[in-house]
Amino acid sequence: MLGKSVGMRTLAAAAAMVVAAVTAGCKAEAATDAPSAGTPSAAPATSASTPPASPTPSASESETAEPSKKPSPSPSTQKPAPKVLMAPGAKGEQVRELQARLAQIGWFDDKPTGTYGPVTTTAVKGFQGKRGLLATGSTDTVTWDRLLGMTTKPTRAELDGKDVKKPQAKLDPRCMTGRVMCISKTTRTLSWMIDGKVLSTMDVRFGSQYTPTREGVFKVGWKSRDHVSTLYDTPMPYAMFFSGGQAVHYSSDFAARGYNGASHGCVNVRDKAAVAALFDQVRTGDKVVVYW
Repeated sequence: MLGKSVGMRTLAAAAAMVVAAVTAGCKAEAATDAPSAGTPSAAPATSASTPPASPTPSASESETAEPSKKPSPSPSTQKPAPKVLMAPGAKGEQVRELQARLAQIGWFDDKPTGTYGPVTTTAVKGFQGKRGLLATGSTDTVTWDRLLGMTTKPTRAELDGKDVKKPQAKLDPRCMTGRVMCISKTTRTLSWMIDGKVLSTMDVRFGSQYTPTREGVFKVGWKSRDHVSTLYDTPMPYAMFFSGGQAVHYSSDFAARGYNGASHGCVNVRDKAAVAALFDQVRTGDKVVVYW
């Protein structure tokens, strides 16, 4: 009887050790090359049906073997940098054309001069940055090709600074029904539309990369004719709010500085008379579409 009791205590102790071993394995640890506890160090015997592993070559065999040939490095696939066509300090008719084309899409506010100065450099940098190009300020082949695709050949009047013909904004399909402020970031224009018909168009600018103007479909939530920003303590006349604190409104800074500045996310309008007329026509609940 005593022997049976001792045996049972021995089995209970063994079971407790097994439980302890299992629960201790819950903690994740890094794998090592050492064998785990309870694993025999000797390699298992090879079964009759499994062929023995090939013997490892001896040191002398390895030394006499022909070394493997390393693959030759593949030629570089990196594309060469685009060729620079115009850079700061350049002069000529191509620079004048560059300035006139930038004016068509709202990046150049001055009269084309044919001289690649600081204003032109800033305009080119802005154009490049908005389109994901390397913003160097110099006009390379990639920048020039992108500009050609977005503009038309300037007329003599445009080259002389007497006229600017902006390309018509490509209207988003979401703008074709109802009462809509259709705002294109590509052409930097706001088109006031009713049932697919454009009633007026005006120049606009947007927020910086740190305070971007949101894109999408919104509704005018409320209007404030003589609004002043409580966050920035700046006037926002004829404000039409469409997304939180973002609104369409007149900007005296835009009128004075052009596209050299940026908003804190709002859609700035340059023409005060135009936005005042728009304010009187737009109703609360009208649709706002902001797109590229």
